[in-house]
Amino acid sequence: MKQKYSALFEPFRFEKGIELKNRIVMAPMTNFSSNEDGMVSDSEVEYYVRRSKGVSMVITACTYVTANGKGFKGEFAGHKDEMIPSLQKLASSIKKEGAKAILQIFHGGRECPPDLVDGDVVSASAIASERKGSSAPRELTADEVQSIVHDFGKATRRAIEAGYDGVEIHGANGYLIQQFFSPHSNRREDKWGGNLEKRMAFPLAIIEEVQKVVAEHAKDPFIVGYRFSPEEPETPGITMADTLALVDALAGKNLDYLHVSLMDFWSKPKRGVEDKRSRIEILRERVGDKVPIIGVGSIYTADDAAKAFDSGVPLLALGRELIIDPDWVQKIEEGNESEIETVIDKSAQERLVVPTPLWNAIVNTPGWFPGV
Repeated sequence: MKQKYSALFEPFRFEKGIELKNRIVMAPMTNFSSNEDGMVSDSEVEYYVRRSKGVSMVITACTYVTANGKGFKGEFAGHKDEMIPSLQKLASSIKKEGAKAILQIFHGGRECPPDLVDGDVVSASAIASERKGSSAPRELTADEVQSIVHDFGKATRRAIEAGYDGVEIHGANGYLIQQFFSPHSNRREDKWGGNLEKRMAFPLAIIEEVQKVVAEHAKDPFIVGYRFSPEEPETPGITMADTLALVDALAGKNLDYLHVSLMDFWSKPKRGVEDKRSRIEILRERVGDKVPIIGVGSIYTADDAAKAFDSGVPLLALGRELIIDPDWVQKIEEGNESEIETVIDKSAQERLVVPTPLWNAIVNTPGWFPGV
């Protein structure tokens, strides 16, 4: 490979001792392709296997932890023990290709379609989602909130039993954990809402529960990461200042990594700070060496990755680009970075090994995917 890309292929070692073979991670992406009962489908396994050969770590699509937390049609489940063999099939398939397998766990909250959940659509408060234009969800009771915290722990135990190397707590993209942190969707007046500190209570309780379960059940080192979105468009909504306070709290929780959810790696804050640098640079400075940060967002070429890596983040996640070109990592490693594809080939579903539901979403939704 060319010398200017060699840093991307240096091993990375978590404090717990787990070592990654390089600095490139597959980002979690919904693929809409699980079986109707929540079991992982064969086409999903093939899709992940195709993309697990070059990257050092695969973070799966989000996995719902309760029956009323399913956010998408074709999402795989982790809400009961019957799902462990399904989850195990995916974990073992990823690990056979040489990548670490991380199960992303979440609850969709008010973003859950009513026809997919078992029971009511619920959230921190009875505030409808503006993204989906849906009716208002039911506010969770205090007991239900605590129950969901435990559900994240139970899903973590299932991930351990299924052979994953870790879990990623999905606190981003407007789902339930973010709904509790947001002043827009959380109007509660109990211990789970109110001021900034109280709005952090739910995500921090989940982290503590997950870590407790890991300490009780994991025989080997087990990664716990946390994903978050830095800002919300709504007013009131999460600002960069809110996120910096959250990051301060997260950095003190002995997490293995923080994963920033961004569409553009170099995007800049919109409100909350007087700083012209990119969000990732601000966050990287704030966190320092307390916890590794995974950067992500519109990284397509080898030069994109090299520039992003120069920002100081120790790990980079690729999402859409690994759908476009599953051999992205290998092409750079072999000195063939000029052959990287950066636009989706709409005639190449079979070659790219993309499940039909995901493929249809890509090619039939203009603007949803680059090159379409």
